[in-house]
Amino acid sequence: MAEGSLDHLKSRKGAYRIALIEPEVLEGLSLGLLETVNLNEFLALDLQRLAAQVAQHIGLDPQADRLLDTLAMLAAFKPMQRHGHVSRALYDLTALHGERDAVAHRLATHASDVARCWATQWVTLSGLPLAAQLEAVRRFAADTHFGVREFAWMAVRDAVSTAPGQALALLQPWALDADPNIRRFASELTRPRGVWCAQIEALKSEPWQALPLLEALRADGSRYVQNSVANWLNDASKTQGPWVDETCERWLGKSDSPATRYIVQRARRTLRKGA
Repeated sequence: MAEGSLDHLKSRKGAYRIALIEPEVLEGLSLGLLETVNLNEFLALDLQRLAAQVAQHIGLDPQADRLLDTLAMLAAFKPMQRHGHVSRALYDLTALHGERDAVAHRLATHASDVARCWATQWVTLSGLPLAAQLEAVRRFAADTHFGVREFAWMAVRDAVSTAPGQALALLQPWALDADPNIRRFASELTRPRGVWCAQIEALKSEPWQALPLLEALRADGSRYVQNSVANWLNDASKTQGPWVDETCERWLGKSDSPATRYIVQRARRTLRKGA
């Protein structure tokens, strides 16, 4: 199966049930020739087959014991955990490769969004300081695929949770970036609670530490960014409700724009339930 032969599938909407995914789509996904378009496809593809294909694509041995041992035990883990194990196996193999940077670049630019998701996790495994991790993950924060962008912020979430003040300072310019994906990353990464990730206790108790970053986004023109900022404040409202309410009122007074009104309306949803 050649990549060009799948062009007619790239504009598909995606099946709403795994059982309805076309065999041709599953084949393309498992060969690393197509991007997933929804969670069903992400869960349904043949992960073992994809890992072997990607290894070969990026210049690693798909028959290496390190990879084969990992693939053999995948069934023992939850679906999302399996991706972490595959990523680690590929990372370990790359450490022994004579052209490590070239291998890493091929993974980071792979046609499969799942492969690029694995590449984001290499940032976590690198052990780099926070500033270097953010620089390394930036390309994935700006990725065209929604799934890669989610993996991007999750890759550095633990590092941010241990140094939130430093992270907020480093991310301040990101909140002013021309790319809405980058601006949204700055907000999503620092959410006090977030989704499927460690909570940031310092921002749960003192969310006002993030106010300079949030202020830059209070009237953002992107709905993608607006939703993240609203979710950020909604997180904070669960521990610091009066502060969130005061911030929303102040924002409306400074910028009574449709964008700000939308953010404030969504940000107060938990507060309304408790009223």
